[in-house]
Amino acid sequence: MTDITLYHYSGCSKSRAALALLEERGIQATVVHYLDTPLNAQHISALLKKLGLSARELIRSGESIYSEMALDNPDLSETELIDAMVQAPILIQRPILEVGSRAAIGRPIDNLIELLA
Repeated sequence: MTDITLYHYSGCSKSRAALALLEERGIQATVVHYLDTPLNAQHISALLKKLGLSARELIRSGESIYSEMALDNPDLSETELIDAMVQAPILIQRPILEVGSRAAIGRPIDNLIELLA
């Protein structure tokens, strides 16, 4: 069976809904509490490829630290944005479900249902 990983933050209702979806379907997944076990730059880069997104698209711009770190600067490189997510993992969109060579952000949860189909 394909490896399934959920990048989870228990303080997020969408992330809790994603975990419940997996449990309801009897799907065994590795759950990574990415605020407690931060991802390194290489891991984030690999996720970006699976998601088909740029680093800017993965960043939660509504977090206060986004402004504090001046991440709205359009001149920041992919590497700089990835480094910001390594330093402050709260900036990473959530939940993310990784299924083999593909991944999706669970906003809306239908994205995860599609990925699991």
